[in-house]
Amino acid sequence: MWLMLEGAFLQASNEDTKEHLYETLMAECRDTIQAVREELKSEAKQRERSSDPESGKVSNLQYLHSYLTYIKLCTLVKRNESMAHTLHGKLKEPAADENKRGPRPQDLIRLYDIILQSLAELSTLQGLEDDHTFQKEVSLKTLVYKAYRCFFIAQSYVLVKKWSEALVLYERVLKYAKEVQSKAKTLNNSLKDLPDVQELIAEVSAEKYSLQAAAILDTGDASEAPSQLQVNDSTPLCNRLDTFCLDPTLVGKKPSLVPFPPEFQPIPCKPLFFDLALNHVAFPPLDEKVEQKGKGGLTGYIKGIFGFGS
Repeated sequence: MWLMLEGAFLQASNEDTKEHLYETLMAECRDTIQAVREELKSEAKQRERSSDPESGKVSNLQYLHSYLTYIKLCTLVKRNESMAHTLHGKLKEPAADENKRGPRPQDLIRLYDIILQSLAELSTLQGLEDDHTFQKEVSLKTLVYKAYRCFFIAQSYVLVKKWSEALVLYERVLKYAKEVQSKAKTLNNSLKDLPDVQELIAEVSAEKYSLQAAAILDTGDASEAPSQLQVNDSTPLCNRLDTFCLDPTLVGKKPSLVPFPPEFQPIPCKPLFFDLALNHVAFPPLDEKVEQKGKGGLTGYIKGIFGFGS
């Protein structure tokens, strides 16, 4: 299966075909690894029952599991590296449509994070802990991909005009690249399938010069902007809210905020009538109209019936 897919990778004409082949290979590896894990569980139970003195050694099934995991992780690294290479090429191209979202450095950072995580898992495979040559190769690959990840982090800082942070990260990229070159002398075959570090060094050097020029221009624009926007205008602030300018009088002792005293303006007014005489009106006495209550007892009751008391 692996040899067949290797030949298919060489014959693949575009990136979509390669990605499909990578996904097919990883799916096959996942299914096979799951079957081997089931066998490892059965083998572990048998070892617990038996008193074999060689039970502590790595078995053939464990080596098979490590080999399949190695193939899966290497395929994942190659797939992400291929995707990163494609995105890097698109990142250099000018955007054809401004409304359409193009690739960003953050997309490549995520891909290199997955690659570094896969390499960390490779270094912990069972049965390969004591293989010093393999560990050195994994360490060298980790340095290469760290350099590329650091490069795209610097690119993301350039987009938001954080010049000093980007410059520090570019220096770290050069540090990683030089460390790779020094360690690669003893492992020449390990760099065969890796991205070209010398090309990265040349690109970082060019980006550093561009960054320094952009930082100088940005500083010049920032210093010229206040002189262009400072306008001495006696118009009150409330009458020029739509125009931005740096008015030093606004922070002084006599800021011109509103015209004072304000000018007289005609306003619509509804006439109001006040009845001022109502408080001085004296009402006539109404004692004669008010019904008087009769005295209590039977006599008062009879007078009330026949109307004698009214």
